Amino acid sequence: MCGRFIQATTGEVLAERFQLATPPDLAPRYNVAPSQPVGAVRIAAGGVREFVPLRWGLIPSWSPEPRTAYSTINARAETVAEKPTYRQAFRRRRCLIPADGFYEWVKLGARNQPYCITPADGQPMAFAGLWERWERDGPVIESCTILVTQANALVAPIHDRMPAILNPADEARWLDPAATDPAALRPLLAPCPPERLRLWPVSSHVNHPRHEGPALRTPLATSVS
Repeated sequence: MCGRFIQATTGEVLAERFQLATPPDLAPRYNVAPSQPVGAVRIAAGGVREFVPLRWGLIPSWSPEPRTAYSTINARAETVAEKPTYRQAFRRRRCLIPADGFYEWVKLGARNQPYCITPADGQPMAFAGLWERWERDGPVIESCTILVTQANALVAPIHDRMPAILNPADEARWLDPAATDPAALRPLLAPCPPERLRLWPVSSHVNHPRHEGPALRTPLATSVS
């Protein structure tokens, strides 16, 4: 799964990396948590890309209330096309969620040790995401989920799932509104090659959503084994 991640790249870099007409105005965040707003790239009217805030935790458009009885921060890549909560968004409302890293936890005795996992080249990556628009009697909530797939060889010793990180060459295809065939889209959600990532243990300060700042991704100075 993916329960915390990093969005810290400047708007200028994001605009160039994701072909945005206007650099987004956003503060760097090193501990993005569920229910918080996250920045996402999607196709707007006219076919142009736009950068928008979406609440993390997808609310289906047909839901009677702006919440669900189960977690929707992640959707499994293997079943997303069939699940009622996600299947329409999978066909019609896909997005990119820029990220500079994510966190996973491994159990070591009585404690859980967090690890930070980032792109090996230091450039922002894109999680495969879905978005939805919920509206009832005035209030409008736009929300999202991050697709997760099987862990690659690097992440597997820590967790059996990881975000579906798109190959940059596949990002336009993922966003393409004309691409609606699940069979053609599923191959884009395979685990990314392990050489694209690096990881290291970090402080348990990241366990608390109220903690923020670049120090959260600082490698631990001592062994965690």
